[in-house]
Amino acid sequence: EDIGFYAGFVGASYMLGRALTSTIWGIVADKHGRKPVLVITLIAVSSYWMALTTRGLLGLLSGMLGPIKAYATEVCRKEHSHLALSLISSSRAIGLIVGPAIGGYLAQPADKYPGMFSQESIFGRFPYFLPCLCISILAVAALISCIWLPETLHKHNEATDSNNSIEAMEESLSDSNAEESSGGYWSLFTNWPLMSAITVYCLFSLQDVAYAEVFSLWAVSDRKYGGLSFTSTDVGSVLALSGLFLLIYQILIYPSVAKAIEPITLVRATAILTLPLLASYPFMTTLSGFNLQLVVNCASSLKNSFQVTTITVCNILMNDAVSQDLRASANGLSVTLMSIFKAVAPAVAGVIFSWAQRRQTASFLPGDHLVFFMLNAATVIGLMCTFGPHFARGSTKH
Repeated sequence: EDIGFYAGFVGASYMLGRALTSTIWGIVADKHGRKPVLVITLIAVSSYWMALTTRGLLGLLSGMLGPIKAYATEVCRKEHSHLALSLISSSRAIGLIVGPAIGGYLAQPADKYPGMFSQESIFGRFPYFLPCLCISILAVAALISCIWLPETLHKHNEATDSNNSIEAMEESLSDSNAEESSGGYWSLFTNWPLMSAITVYCLFSLQDVAYAEVFSLWAVSDRKYGGLSFTSTDVGSVLALSGLFLLIYQILIYPSVAKAIEPITLVRATAILTLPLLASYPFMTTLSGFNLQLVVNCASSLKNSFQVTTITVCNILMNDAVSQDLRASANGLSVTLMSIFKAVAPAVAGVIFSWAQRRQTASFLPGDHLVFFMLNAATVIGLMCTFGPHFARGSTKH
C-alpha cells in the first residue's frame, strides 16, 4: 500500500537535480558549443551507485536535453525542423523499447535464469547489477559516438562575419523567423511566445511523468487494490510494445499530421482525446487474458503517442521563439522549469496512488478512479493554457 509513496520520491530526485542545473548547462552550450555539454553528460551517466543520491547527481549533471533540442533544429534546414525534433522524441520511443526490456528481463537474473546465473555470483548477491551494467555500457557507446558529431554553434569574428560565407547565410536563414532576442539571457523571461509555450510544455510534462509513475504501480498492484496483478516482465512488455508503436508513429505518421494540422490545434486535439482514454483505465480491471493485454497495449500506445505529439510541438514553438544564440539557453530554461514540474509529479502521484489504495470502497471516485481523475484534471489545465489570453504565438508559420 505504501510502495507508491517511496517510489515517487526516488523518481523525483532526478528531476530535482536536473531542475537545478539545466539552465546553466544551456547557457554553457550557447557559449562553448553543444557538443562539449553532450560529452560531459554522457560521462556522468556511465556510473551508478545508490538509487536516491545518484539519481540526484545524475540530474545535476544531466545537461543534454536542452542542447540536443537546439542541436536538432540547427543540424538541418528549416523545412525539416518538424522531422528533426520528431526524431529527438523518437529517441524516447527507443528508450521505451530498450529501457523496460533491460529492467524487466535483466533484473534479478539469478531468480529468472538460474541455469545461467548462480545465486552465489555477483548477479545473485546484487540482483540489479546486470541492468545497471547494461545501462552504463550503452552510455559509453553513446559517448564514443560523439566523436563524429559536428558542432553547430559557430562563433565568427568581425572579419568573418563580413564575408558571405555559407555558415553566415544558413545562420541568417535559420533565424529569419525567430523572435528578436536582444538583452541576453534575461530577455527570455520577457519573450511571451517562449514563456507561454514553456508553460504548456511543463504542464503536459507533469501529467506525462505522473502517468508513467502511476501506470507501472497500478499495473503491478493486486486486483483487490484495483490493479492488474501484472509482473514486472508484463509491464516491461507493454512499455516496449508502446515504444515500438511510438517509434513507427513518430517516423511515419507524425510528420504528415504536423504538416496538415496547425501546431497548437494538434496539441488541443490530442489533449481532448486523452481525457476519455485516461478515464477508461480503471475499467480495464474487468478484463483478463488476451483481451486485457490487447486493451492495455493499445491504450498505452495511444497515450504515449498523444503525449509525444504535444511535447514535439512545444519544442518546435520554443525553438522558433528565439534566435540561435539563445536557443540552448531557452531550451535549458524550459528543461529547468519542466524538471521542477517533473520532480513534483512522481512524488504527488505516489502519494495520491497510496491514498487511493486505501479508499477502495469510497462512494465518490473509489480507488484508482481517483488517480486517473487527477491525471485528467492536469490535462484539462494544460488544455486551458493553449487558449488566449495566456497563449501567444511567435511569428513563425508552419
